[in-house]
Amino acid sequence: MDPDPWQADVLRSDALRILLNCCRQSGKSQTAAVKAVHCATYEPGSLILLLSPSQRQSAELFLKVLAVYRALGRPVPSSAESATTLVLENGSRVCSLPGTDSTVRSFSSVRLLIVDEAARVEDATYFATSPMLAVSGGQMIALSTPAGPTGWWAKAWEEGKDFERYRVPASDVPRIPASFLASERALLGPHAYSAEYECAFVSGAFALFDEAALQTMFTTDFEPLFPNGV
Repeated sequence: MDPDPWQADVLRSDALRILLNCCRQSGKSQTAAVKAVHCATYEPGSLILLLSPSQRQSAELFLKVLAVYRALGRPVPSSAESATTLVLENGSRVCSLPGTDSTVRSFSSVRLLIVDEAARVEDATYFATSPMLAVSGGQMIALSTPAGPTGWWAKAWEEGKDFERYRVPASDVPRIPASFLASERALLGPHAYSAEYECAFVSGAFALFDEAALQTMFTTDFEPLFPNGV
């Protein structure tokens, strides 16, 4: 991995709360996977949780973690490997979970919590996971493209304190050709393109009309055609 400057900054960061507002194919999942392997390898006994809206998405991130671990030559031998869990001989564990309230409450003393597709993880799930970092002083990395201006992740990006933020639009990713972005803009339209590739928190990204346009339908700020009601 030859990291982009922002990826190198994230890999070196020891901030307790990190938000990665990054476009599709920017390398945010790969960056998170490297962080997971580094933590598991160099901090014995660590518990690393991979949380996504669904088990399938968590499994995809877990495969990236395994790929990094194997590419490094398994620096610490594993004592168990499954489709959802990697256990190292130094006592560290990497576990992938679907993002539901009921699946995360049994864990505690989490050293690293990685929330993938964070904008699509339910508020209740986030509220159930954040206390797991209280005693351990663990790190949370929440990565996503925006999914509108509501929800815990959007609120954290706009208003949250003590969050280290990284915004990576597609124009800052050298691996994405400008011709591809032009084609995507024409296909998706301005609202969806802004959310997927420009990291914008727009309402109704995949709707025909956005919220602002709908509100103009109900305005009374105009001169009546018949002032006297005739």
